[in-house]
Amino acid sequence: MASEAHVPFPEGVGMTPEQRLEQLGIVLPPVPVPVANYVPFRFAGSLLYLSGQGPKKPDGTYRQGRLGKDISIEDAYQEARLTGLQLLATAKAALGELSHIEATIKLLGMVNAEPDFADHPKVINGCSDLFVEVLGEAGRHARSAVGMGSLPNRMAVEIEAIFLVKP
Repeated sequence: MASEAHVPFPEGVGMTPEQRLEQLGIVLPPVPVPVANYVPFRFAGSLLYLSGQGPKKPDGTYRQGRLGKDISIEDAYQEARLTGLQLLATAKAALGELSHIEATIKLLGMVNAEPDFADHPKVINGCSDLFVEVLGEAGRHARSAVGMGSLPNRMAVEIEAIFLVKP
């Protein structure tokens, strides 16, 4: 059995996620409003499912691009990080406080990529790294990072999340 990757989280131990956000100088963006007939989140028992989101800019537009063609891995990493902030904002709206998250169960990261692009995980690391920075050990998760032929609004990434909520 392969060992689980483990990066220590020394700073912020004992702090709430909101305190970590403040320490990092991060302000959560507004919760995106669904553009069709769906909801931004749904509870199923003690699981919180978040709808897929993309890197929405403050002006409501999305950064457009395809990995392997017109957007770099580094820029797409930042797009995944921005998407992670929006997911955290949605979780906070659903739960009241991010400290109600017991664990991040799973992320599904979708990357708008050329067929020969092979670094999808490097892109989705933007969200994964953010979750660990803010949620500590509760931010570690199982994950899929896959390529797509296209994404809504031609955005570079879309990510959805599943959280275990404390009783």
